[in-house]
Amino acid sequence: MNNIIDIVKAKTNLDEKSIKNIINMLEDGCTIAFIARYRKDMTSNASDEVLLKFQEVYEYTQKLIKRKEEILNILKEKEVLTSKLQELLDKATTLTSLEDIYEPHKGTKSTRADEAVKHGLEPLANLISSMRFSTDEIKQKAKGFLGLHVKSVEDAISGAKDIIALRYSQEIRTKEALRKNLLNYGQLVTKKTKTFEENGLYKDLAKINQKVTYLKSHRLLAIFRAVNEKQITLKVEADEEYIISGIKQYRIPKHANSSSKYVFEAYKDGLKRLLLPSLKRELLSALKQKASDEAINLFGKNLNELLITPPLVGQVILGLDPGFRTGCKLAVIDENGLYLDSDVIYLLSDTSKATQIVLNLIKKYKVTTIAIGNGTGSKESATFVSDLIAQNTLAVKYAVVSEIGASVYSASKIGNEEYGFLDVTIRGAISIAGRLRDPMATLVKIDPKSLGIGQYQHDVNQSDLAKKLSAVTFNLVNRVGVDLNSASYKLLSFVSGISEKLAKSIIAYRDEIKGFTCKKELLQVKGLGAKAYEQSVGFLRIKNGKSFLDNSGIHPENYKVAKHIKEKFDLNNIDSSILQELSLDFDCGVESLKDIIIELQKPGFDIREELEQVSFCEEIKSIEELKEGDIVSGVVRNITDFGAFIDIGLKNDALLHISEYSHKRISHLMDVMSINQQFKNLRILSVDLEKNRVSISLKD
Repeated sequence: MNNIIDIVKAKTNLDEKSIKNIINMLEDGCTIAFIARYRKDMTSNASDEVLLKFQEVYEYTQKLIKRKEEILNILKEKEVLTSKLQELLDKATTLTSLEDIYEPHKGTKSTRADEAVKHGLEPLANLISSMRFSTDEIKQKAKGFLGLHVKSVEDAISGAKDIIALRYSQEIRTKEALRKNLLNYGQLVTKKTKTFEENGLYKDLAKINQKVTYLKSHRLLAIFRAVNEKQITLKVEADEEYIISGIKQYRIPKHANSSSKYVFEAYKDGLKRLLLPSLKRELLSALKQKASDEAINLFGKNLNELLITPPLVGQVILGLDPGFRTGCKLAVIDENGLYLDSDVIYLLSDTSKATQIVLNLIKKYKVTTIAIGNGTGSKESATFVSDLIAQNTLAVKYAVVSEIGASVYSASKIGNEEYGFLDVTIRGAISIAGRLRDPMATLVKIDPKSLGIGQYQHDVNQSDLAKKLSAVTFNLVNRVGVDLNSASYKLLSFVSGISEKLAKSIIAYRDEIKGFTCKKELLQVKGLGAKAYEQSVGFLRIKNGKSFLDNSGIHPENYKVAKHIKEKFDLNNIDSSILQELSLDFDCGVESLKDIIIELQKPGFDIREELEQVSFCEEIKSIEELKEGDIVSGVVRNITDFGAFIDIGLKNDALLHISEYSHKRISHLMDVMSINQQFKNLRILSVDLEKNRVSISLKD
C-alpha cells in the first residue's frame, strides 16, 4: 500500500491523506462519480476530472507494481538478483524502464551473442571491453579460446564483439538517450508503394520527410491508415553519423593500437543491428498510441458537448425523418419522451394529403415543436413545414437536427426492445424527435462511434476508445442526474452503481408499481442491495415525488441535515460559522453542506439549463443557391484537429478549416468552440457542386 501511495503521490497533486481515502473508497466499490459528488470532504474537494486522472494513475501504478513483483520473482528464480538490480527496480516509475532493466535477463531467444557466450567467449569480451590491451595482445589472448566451435582468432574476436554489441544495446542510459534523440530529431519518411493510387485519398502522404515532433495526431493516423492499406511505406530515420561520432567522442579512449578499436566496432554494430531498429519500432508504436490517445480525447470532448446539449422541456414533439421515394416518416412523442403516434407522408406525390396528416397530428396531440432530420430531403421537408406553419398560423416551431446514428438505433437491440411493434423507419423518427427533447437520454442508446463526432475512429485503439467514451458518458449522466420514471434502461445503466442487468430490473419494477413515488422504493427492486443503493440514489430524480428531496441531488444519508437547514435557516444567508456548527452537529463535511444548500436553493435544477438553447430555423437554403461571399448561420456538429464541421442546413456539413477561424493562430478549435455552438456570421468560401462540399470562414 505504501509503495502505491508514494508513486501516486509523485504523479498527482493530491495529499497523502486524500490518496489513502480515495484508494480505500475505490477498493470498497465506490465509483468516481459518487466519490466526486458525495465524498468531497475526504478528497480535499477534488473534481471528477482530477479523480478520473487519479484513477488512471492508480491503475497504471497497480500494473507497475504487479510487473515489478513478476520480474523480481523471475530474477530470484534465476539467482541473478543483485542489490544493484533491486535498487534499479525499486526506483523504476514506468513500465518501459522496468522492461529495460529486465531485458538483459530475459533469455527468450538465441542471438549471436548467446552463441558466443555458449562457446566460452565472455571472458574475451571482458578483456576487450577493458580497453587495456593492444590489438596484438587481444589477438594473442584470443588463441586461448579456440576450439570446436571457434575455429580462428577472427572468429573468437567476432564472437566477443557480438557480446559487447548486445551489452551496449541493453544499456539503460544509452537507451534513454537514444529515445530522446529519436523523439526530438528523428525523421518520419514515407514512400509510395507499387500499388499507390496517384490521385487517391493518400496522394499528399507519398513523400513525407518530417521531424517526428512536428507531425499532428490526425496526420499520423492518416499515415498509419495508408500504411495498413499498402499505399505507402513508413520508416524512422536517425542521424546515425552524429550518434556514432558521439560514441567515438565520449565512449572510446583515444589510445593508439588499443582494443578500443574492437569496442568501437562492436558499439556501432550494436547500434545499427540491435538498438536503433528496436527503438525505431518502439517509437512508431508510441507515436501511434499518442495519436490514438489524442484522437480519443478529442472524441471524448465532442461526445461530452453533444450529450450536454440542453433538453427541450415540456414540449410535445413531432419527429420527421425526410424521404422521397419511401416518404417522410412521422412520430409524435410527449413531454416525457413517450411514443404517441406515427404516420408517413409523401411530399412529392400528394402535398395536400401530407398537409392534412400533419395538421391532424398537431391538433390531436397539441404538438408544439417539429424536429426535422438533416438527411436527404431535409430542405424540401423544412420548406413544407415552414409553409404549413405560416399558412395555418400555427404556434409551432421547428428545428433541423442531426439524424446521424438514427438508423443505427432503429435496427439496434434496444430499438427493437423499446419499439419492436413499430417499423424500423418509424423508430428513426422517434430518435430524431428525442434528440430535440433530451439529447442525452436519446443518444446514450446509440454507439458513440456512429454519431459522427470523431476522427479516424476506426484507426485508434478500440479498447481505449470504448473505455473513454463510456467514462465520458458515465461522468456526464451522473453530473446531470436521471429521471427515474422516464429513463430507459440504457440511460439508467450509466448511473453510478447500476449495471445494465440491474437497470432492467428497475424498469420492470417501475412498470409493476406504475412509477416510483419515493427513492426508498428502490430498495424493493430485486438485486438492488445496500451498496448499489448508496452509489446510485443521489443521482436519481423523481419529479412530483412524496418529498421535495426526491427531486434533488441530496443523498438520503444527508436528508436529516437538509430538512433541518430548510426549516431553520435563510438559504441565502448561511455563513461559515453556521456551516462549521452544522458539520459538527450532523457529522457532515462542510463541502457536502455547501452542495446541499445549492440543491435546496435550486430544486430540480438541471445543469444543462444554463447552456445555449436549441436554435429554431428561420431560413433553409440548398447548395445550388449558395455562392461565394454569402453569409449563413450554422451549428457545430463535429470538431477535429484540422477543422470543424458545421451544419448550415445542407445534407453535408460545411467545413470550417482551423486556418479560417481567425487571423490569429489557433492551436486547436476545441479551445474556442464546442459541439452545438451556434454561429450567425459564417461566410461561404467555396461551393463544390460536384462533390457536394462547402467551405466556410469566420474571418472578417
